[in-house]
Amino acid sequence: MSDVTKSNPHAPDGFFEAEAAGLRWLADARGATIAHVLDVEPGRIRLERIVEVPPTADAARQFGSALARTHDAGAAAFGTAPDGWDGPLFIGRRSMARASERSWGVFYARDRVLPFLEIALAAGNVTLQEAEVVRRVCQRITAGEFDDGQPPARLHGDLWAGNVLWSAEGVVLIDPAAHGGHRETDLAMLDLFGCPYLELVIDGYQEQHSLMPDWRSRIPLHQLHPLAVHAAGHGRHYGTALHAAAERVMEL
Repeated sequence: MSDVTKSNPHAPDGFFEAEAAGLRWLADARGATIAHVLDVEPGRIRLERIVEVPPTADAARQFGSALARTHDAGAAAFGTAPDGWDGPLFIGRRSMARASERSWGVFYARDRVLPFLEIALAAGNVTLQEAEVVRRVCQRITAGEFDDGQPPARLHGDLWAGNVLWSAEGVVLIDPAAHGGHRETDLAMLDLFGCPYLELVIDGYQEQHSLMPDWRSRIPLHQLHPLAVHAAGHGRHYGTALHAAAERVMEL
């Protein structure tokens, strides 16, 4: 098996170990195919190398079904870390809070939107007026308006197209920010950043696990997290996109 090594001697404590824990936890679900961890130590992780090929419709549908099985494997609570991992969590290079909440809304607003909003505001990527709209939305989220009784899903957590690799054997996922969350959050991130054959991915997903009929109306709600993360460090245009998503959620 050929391999690829990622290293950074200045990485925060637990950075690559958290990645390895997330990959192993997702692989334990026996759903979506996950890049195999060959070795990990402080400042370094070694993974199997994935040889990429062009996406196909069949692989997309199979990926959707597999992703649903991963989500169905569940998590102990909203915000929980991968089983057996008691260290920090990250999304990209940013720290990400861990929690153990029964309410999705409390967890999502407090730990996945508001912390990154404050960073984006300090960076000048969100205006005070825009931030106030996001905060008002988070008040509604915290109050449980969007809680739906679904149990915590086992999320990849950073499911944009760059972490979805198409191989001859099908899709392989890399670089998670794995935690317990709402299944629609992973799907909303695929929608936000684009994914080849996305509608076939959704079809395959629903063959395994039916989504609620109005799930598409909540895509902006579940995009608040990735947009806030990107607004924190990737420019003003993500701040305006975060505000626009919050405005759409206010209409729900």
